[in-house]
Amino acid sequence: MEIMEDGLKVIGRVVTILPLLLGITLFMGKRSIAELPVFDLLVLLVLGSVVGADIADPDINHIHTVIAMIAIALLQKSVIGMKLKNRKIGKWLTFEPTVVLYQGKLLDHNIRKIHYSIDNILNMLREKDIFQIEDVEFAIVESNGSLSVKRYPHKEVVTNEIFHGFNRGGGYEIPLILDGHVQMDVLLRIGKSTGWLREKLKEKKVKESGNVFYAAMTSNEQIVVSLKGQEKEGPPIQH
Repeated sequence: MEIMEDGLKVIGRVVTILPLLLGITLFMGKRSIAELPVFDLLVLLVLGSVVGADIADPDINHIHTVIAMIAIALLQKSVIGMKLKNRKIGKWLTFEPTVVLYQGKLLDHNIRKIHYSIDNILNMLREKDIFQIEDVEFAIVESNGSLSVKRYPHKEVVTNEIFHGFNRGGGYEIPLILDGHVQMDVLLRIGKSTGWLREKLKEKKVKESGNVFYAAMTSNEQIVVSLKGQEKEGPPIQH
């Protein structure tokens, strides 16, 4: 009997909580989940925890959950209002955009600062159909974690609407050195030796592979190199 009573109570809470949750979500504003700033994401996580605890535990006072949900929504709305009025508050509550690639060179200091790996950046570039970093004028990890890319003008994708011709597309890069570590298995697969790599680095006036943050061979067997501690900081991109 007690189980049935608790079950009915849970069903009743679901029926009452979901419309309230929908209303609060609409009140908080239209945002894409993938584009949520850090503060908004935390608000949703807390809101979900409060609602989940209320539904799962019939002993929790239902009215307290409703009050908590409304308070969270009002707090979020107040903070958003303060962010709109004061840019400093907005900067405190979210991440700054970070330039991670500038003029075809990966910026290791900036990449480490946001705790990304080279693999993360390369993967995000491939998702943007970028297979050669030298095609990129600059790339920015935005405050929501997404990557924005600006190609060099002569490397922009030409569509059939702009140019009625056949576009053969660009090349690709094979990573040879990642954060100072030579990728021996990659060299073996492409039939190259460490001696060959040293000579290619010497042509770029690089003495030690340990000084290289990223090096790769393009599809036409050219070598591109980004050194550790690149001085270029990229354009002053902000919110």
